[in-house]
Amino acid sequence: MSTLLNDGTAMDSGEDIAALDTIRRGVAISPELTEGFRGTLALAVIASFGQVIVPIVVQQTLDRGLNGDEGPDVSFTVLMGLLAAVAIVVTSVASYLMTRRLFTTSERGLATLRIKAFRHVHELPLLTQNTERRGALVSRVTSDVDQVSQFLVFGGLFFIISTGQVLVATVVMVIYSWQLAIVVWVAFAPLFLSLRYFQRKLSAAYGIVRRQMGAMLAAISEPVVGAAVVRSYAVEDRTQSRIDEAIDGFKSASTTAQKYTVVSFSLGGISAGLANAGVIIIGIWLGFADQITAGTVVAFAFLVTLFVGPVQMGTQILTDAQNALAGWRRVIGILETPADLVDPGVDGEILPRGPLDVRFDHVWFAYPGGPPVLQDIDLAIEAGKRVAVVGETGSGKSTVAKLLTRLMDAGEGAVLLDGVDVRRIAQASLRRSVVLVPQEGFLFDDTIAANVRYGRLDASDDDIFASAAELGLGDWLATLPAGLDTQVGQRGESLSAGERQLVALLRAQLADPDLLVLDEATSAVDPQLEMRIGRALERLMSGRTSVTIAHRLSTAESADEVIVVDRGRVVQRGPHTELLRDPEGIYAGLHRSWVAQQGR
Repeated sequence: MSTLLNDGTAMDSGEDIAALDTIRRGVAISPELTEGFRGTLALAVIASFGQVIVPIVVQQTLDRGLNGDEGPDVSFTVLMGLLAAVAIVVTSVASYLMTRRLFTTSERGLATLRIKAFRHVHELPLLTQNTERRGALVSRVTSDVDQVSQFLVFGGLFFIISTGQVLVATVVMVIYSWQLAIVVWVAFAPLFLSLRYFQRKLSAAYGIVRRQMGAMLAAISEPVVGAAVVRSYAVEDRTQSRIDEAIDGFKSASTTAQKYTVVSFSLGGISAGLANAGVIIIGIWLGFADQITAGTVVAFAFLVTLFVGPVQMGTQILTDAQNALAGWRRVIGILETPADLVDPGVDGEILPRGPLDVRFDHVWFAYPGGPPVLQDIDLAIEAGKRVAVVGETGSGKSTVAKLLTRLMDAGEGAVLLDGVDVRRIAQASLRRSVVLVPQEGFLFDDTIAANVRYGRLDASDDDIFASAAELGLGDWLATLPAGLDTQVGQRGESLSAGERQLVALLRAQLADPDLLVLDEATSAVDPQLEMRIGRALERLMSGRTSVTIAHRLSTAESADEVIVVDRGRVVQRGPHTELLRDPEGIYAGLHRSWVAQQGR
């Protein structure tokens, strides 16, 4: 099981699992990667054999066509030339077909990996998401998958061809001259023996590189999103310092990883030089001893090239493979992080339509590593009632909203809707019946109509206008420059804070929930718009159960009942007027402070 940490790492057995095990787990997630593998392998074999035909043709042309016992044989030489041409054409066609098949299957498999990773991120509980910096999460489903893509399409291609070439070249070498074959393998022995060492070092180094990449993206993305705050408080230098530190961390990690790459690549070059020198020296010596022909020596030089090239390329492939495997492990780490909020699916309960009653049955909750935020909450809310939950900052009132809408699950006890534990309710039914309007309704960079339709995706423009009329917002829509087609900008920044709240309320009205949970916004808006929002809220809450996390006690004044939370416990409940009768009570104190702030 993976545990996601604050720096964007997924520390589990994933850091130490073998490369083959990573590939096995990755293929299980993206089975498309193995589609047509036998055909691709067959094309690779053809391409590899085609490469070896040329040295054989060279040897036959020199020894039989030009230096035969009866003199030059022109017809045989021409035949060998045609055979070489055919081999080159066949090799090129086979390589093209193999590349296309490999590219197609790789991209299909990686598309599946991206989709599954992105969907799983949304299925993770908020607690897990909040422990990951947003840039690190984005890194996992973008740059990490891109590294895997680059390796599978290009590294995988060269690996298949190179392996085939090395094997076939070795066989032909042994047939031609076992002595020279030994020379080549002895020259490359140090490199082959050190591959395991470099594999371990590169694996660890590129694991750090991928984590530093996530940290760097997080450091860059946060101030971009919060650019207004950065400029308002003139903290550009501090922000840039954090970004510079993250970039420097990535640079250091990459430099360390490249050191191992350079050493392994250089060792490959030294091995190649020794192999070429050994073949020439030993080949000439064997030639003088009449143990090898001139054509065989020249052919062997070609074979060494076919052997050396793939081996040198193999050092770069090893680097790309470790970078890709590090990224693959991180994506697998996300996918293997359990989604705590399990959807019972078709086996889940379906909530009836109509106002819902709510029950917190001895609920306890604590954030990881922290003290209890809610302690033995036991309360019931009747269907159709308007309830306001109030309390000091940090008292646990917003956690009540998250548990009620099942953005998180209780540690102990149960949250019941119409007597059914929310954990047993099918997610489709729960999301249909329960809607949360957060403090700041998030708007996507699209039109008002597109944002409102998140409440009901199949809604027509007429449905939206009808919902707006029910909330008394029809005249507001008419004042917008393009009506429903008005672009809201990134995060709704083209609208005022109050207008964003109106869009969120309209979205909730279109969803037509049976239980409305409002985490009341505290954004300051002009009095006229505040009155419009208040009237829209009144109409939105009409005829359904509503629970409002109240930050302004004017909301509590108009509620049917007020629930006061203090240090994770329900300490008072009752109508506003009744709670004020206890001047020593927490609610009366909160109300006095609020009235003083309002200057009332």
